[in-house]
Amino acid sequence: MKFTKMHGCGNDYVYVDCTQEMLPDPSATAIQVSDRHFGIGSDGLILICPSEKGDFRMRMYNADGSEGAMCGNGIRCVAKFVYDKGLTDKTSIAVETKGGMKYLDLTVENGKVSKVKVDMGAPILNAEQIPVQWNAERMIGQPVTVDGKEWVMTCVSMGNPHAVVWCDDVDGLDIEKVGPHFENHPMFPDRVNTEFVRVIDRNNVQMRVWERGSGETLACGTGCCATAVACFLNGLTDRNVTVHLLGGALDIEVTEETVFMTGPATTVFEGEI
Repeated sequence: MKFTKMHGCGNDYVYVDCTQEMLPDPSATAIQVSDRHFGIGSDGLILICPSEKGDFRMRMYNADGSEGAMCGNGIRCVAKFVYDKGLTDKTSIAVETKGGMKYLDLTVENGKVSKVKVDMGAPILNAEQIPVQWNAERMIGQPVTVDGKEWVMTCVSMGNPHAVVWCDDVDGLDIEKVGPHFENHPMFPDRVNTEFVRVIDRNNVQMRVWERGSGETLACGTGCCATAVACFLNGLTDRNVTVHLLGGALDIEVTEETVFMTGPATTVFEGEI
């Protein structure tokens, strides 16, 4: 299997061109290649496939082999992959995902994609659709007890479920301990990605993320979008926010109709396994 290792703000995946031929067992392959000691090392596996609806279709698998619906950092790398490798010469493309069709604008420098702006679509706030089991239609700024501590939580889906909570000391958070309690909490029937957020000012926030199926990652694109939406809905930030992550920063714009995410995409190396 030929592969390309890529990352967006340190959120790294193994990418495979499946426009000609599909992998027989992508779930098992994801587990194998993601292992940082016995495999290639990544947060998961992303397949670039043909699409009848868009220019390409993205399938993404977490490090535990479970298939996810969307990956914001991953989809930017998909755009870089298809352009840099000559699979398309378009600088505006549509990529089909399990989380819906996403529309991407590519910034090209010296013949290579340097950054990508993604129309991530409208956030889903309906609790049942996220899904989160809650006694109201929306869950915005609500107190929830997790692992014996009360957190203020807002739930958003950006094609996959997110629980955004606020934390005064993001750096000192024992995320390895608390993250699994959120991910596997009974109120989330499909598990959940959790963002721990500190508001710096009206246009900047700090965030660490615990992703379902992968654990802590250096960045999460859909998580940044969910964070910006949650902060705006709670009156903590403006519509334009830079989310500062362990692996870099992403610029998020929350409009009336959609959420835009802009950030880098980087190729690390290519190989065969």
